[in-house]
Amino acid sequence: MENSHRFFENKECKYFPCHEREDDFNCLFCYCPLYHLQNCPGNPVYKEIEGRTIKVCTNCTFPHKPENYDIVVEMCYKRSEKKRNK
Repeated sequence: MENSHRFFENKECKYFPCHEREDDFNCLFCYCPLYHLQNCPGNPVYKEIEGRTIKVCTNCTFPHKPENYDIVVEMCYKRSEKKRNK
């Protein structure tokens, strides 16, 4: 897949690949914009560490799949709309 506004693969990043990957791996959402969501569409694991619940997304590739770009952007838009309307 070609780099564009919807897809960017950074093979020169020192952490690449940061997850096990399939074919095309989208680095556009390197820091997942869905991390703050309790019910994100990915597959996070929740761990108790020192009395705190931590969301661990190490095995999640949802935002890195090119076909999920529209879903991620839509979820971010909806979240910003909710915050604006408060």
